[in-house]
This record gives sequence, structure tokens and C-alpha cells, in this order.
Amino acid sequence: MQRRSRFIGFGGYLPERVVTNDELSLQVETSDAWIRERTGICQRHIANEKESCTFMAVQAAKQALEYAKISANEVDAIIVATCTPDKVFPSTAVMVQRELGIEKAFAFDVSSACAGFVFALSVANNFIQMGQAKNILLIGSEVYSRIMDWNDRRTCVLFGDGAGAVLMTAHDQDDGNGVLSVHLHTDGQYSDLLFVEGIPSIGNEGCFLRMNGKEVFRHAVTKLSETVEEALSAHNLSHEDIDWLVPHQANLRIINGMGKKLNLPANQVVVTVDRHANTSAASIPLAMNEAIRDGRIQLGDLVVIEALGGGLSWGSSIFRL
Repeated sequence: MQRRSRFIGFGGYLPERVVTNDELSLQVETSDAWIRERTGICQRHIANEKESCTFMAVQAAKQALEYAKISANEVDAIIVATCTPDKVFPSTAVMVQRELGIEKAFAFDVSSACAGFVFALSVANNFIQMGQAKNILLIGSEVYSRIMDWNDRRTCVLFGDGAGAVLMTAHDQDDGNGVLSVHLHTDGQYSDLLFVEGIPSIGNEGCFLRMNGKEVFRHAVTKLSETVEEALSAHNLSHEDIDWLVPHQANLRIINGMGKKLNLPANQVVVTVDRHANTSAASIPLAMNEAIRDGRIQLGDLVVIEALGGGLSWGSSIFRL
């Protein structure tokens, strides 16, 4: 019997400050209508000095542990997906370990931009399948406001800050539940389409995200639909078998395009981009947390997640909750 990993805990954290499109239009040449029409975004959360990558990750992790009814000392590993850490090292995961008082777990970060959560999920899933860990805290935490050029309306309107977390555990029952598979891809020839100048850190001036939005958009729906089809095909599943799509929350047009490709009605696609904007590696766990807690996603549902980010890197996963 194959050991699988299962999601049993969910958590999220969004910074206190909400920045609307109208507020942004006071500092950069844009408008609420312009942003909504092109992205579907209405607002985003922006971290204050206290709300570091580590702080947000810890808050989300605490919620996930509480949901799972598992104590921090039962955690064997902590993996944080982030490309906006507080320090070059130690990793954000190490700082989360310290803040939660976890003594025996190993901890490290994974950096794959907006695809980071899916890539980190693959790592966590492999640890569990190989028997190297039983309970893993998997967190996506990002402070993209640190790397925004607030004079560039092409990028600064797109992103927000936040953290999402899941608690994964080993599942030995042969009931078809748990993570069925994860599928990863990278193509470095597109590395100049989405990148960050310099190394992000607090007070590091001149470190900005740069993006060729038109080209990223062109690749997104095609590559994401291909990797979702790959996941379905691996298990002889069809579009009709999907209960929920929880996509990376980059752009409402991309999300809608994916829904149409999969023949899914809008009420089977989880959308948070309108309120959260693009929180990079945090977007999928934040969306999962919301949909689990409001009762949309139920035990036994077949869920597909997908994301594309800098690299270009992209991937998907399919699981039964």
C-alpha cells in the first residue's frame, strides 16, 4: 500500500493594512477601472514593519496547527516557500521553528517565485512518501511590497503580501485520499520575462520586480492547462471528476481562462485575487484556507492546484481532501 500525504490543517494571515485601487491611483498613474479591467484586482494587503515574512508565516502556521489539533512538537519538518525572506540566512523556516518552539524538526526554504508552493509541496510530499517525516508544516509567505517599484503601474498594482499554511501528515489508509501526484516544469530560456533585480531585504533600495506581463500572460494559460491535463491523465481522470480548481491568484483573466479550458463553472474555481492580489507562493494556501473554512471544499473533494512563476517555472498537483 502506497503511503500518501494528506492535508489536515489550514491557516492564513493577511496584513492589517488594505490598499485599494483608488489609494494606489494617488501615487501612480492608474485608476480603479484600469486595474479591475486588466487584472480583476480591487485591493491588496500591504505589510507594516512588524509584519515580516517570518511573522506572517508563524501566524498562518499557528492556525494550521490549531485546525489540525496537532501540537507544534509533533511537527517533523517545516518548509517555507518564499522569495522575499527576511534574511539571506538563516532561512525563514528556521525562524518559524524558533518562534513556534519546535525542537526536533528540520527546516528550510524553497524559492520558486509564484510556483513556490507547488514546488515545496512536491518536496514535502516526497519526504512523507519516503517515511522521512510524518507531519510537515508547509507555508507560503511573501512580502512583495519590499520589491515593488511603486512608480511602475505595470507591476505595483498586481501584488500583495500575505501567508498561507497547511499541515500535511502521512496517510496509510487505502481509501484514495491524499496527494495523488505533483507535476513540475521549468524552462530557463524565459528567465528574463519575470525576475528581481538584486536581493530583497528590508531597506534594500533599488531591488525591484520586473515583468514582461504580456509574454508571461501568453505562456500562462497554455502551460498551466498542459500541466493540469498531465495530472489528470496520470490518474485516468477527466475534467468532470474535478470538484475544485484552486489556482495561483495572479490575474482574473488567467484564472477564468483556466476555468474555461477545464470546462469548470465559476462556482468550482476558488478566486481571491480580487481581494488579495497576487501573493505569489502564499496565494494557493491562502485560497485553500478560505475555501476550507467557509465550507466550499469538503472532505472527499477532488482538488487541482496549479501555478506559474519566474523561471519560468510551473506545476500542478491533484489531491483528494
